[in-house]
Amino acid sequence: MGYYIQARCTIGKADMICEEHGAVKIPQPKSFKDIPESSGLICVVSNGPFEAAGFCYNEREFEEFASPKDTRPKTWITMDRSKAEKLSGFERKI
Repeated sequence: MGYYIQARCTIGKADMICEEHGAVKIPQPKSFKDIPESSGLICVVSNGPFEAAGFCYNEREFEEFASPKDTRPKTWITMDRSKAEKLSGFERKI
């Protein structure tokens, strides 16, 4: 199941998340292991008329967003993981 950060805009979500929530744009990571456990990785995907900000909460989600078969434009950002979890509605299963 995917978890997404909702925003009041349809385009420019990466910039909005950076401005409002202290996220930082980064190049696409080569591996999910490159992201510190304290950081949440967000992939903002352009779907033409709107963007979706998907929370890459584990390696499988990262691989889905990073797939070379998916040629949609993407912007990668990181932010505090607990904030990413809260904004996306992600719930850890213990």
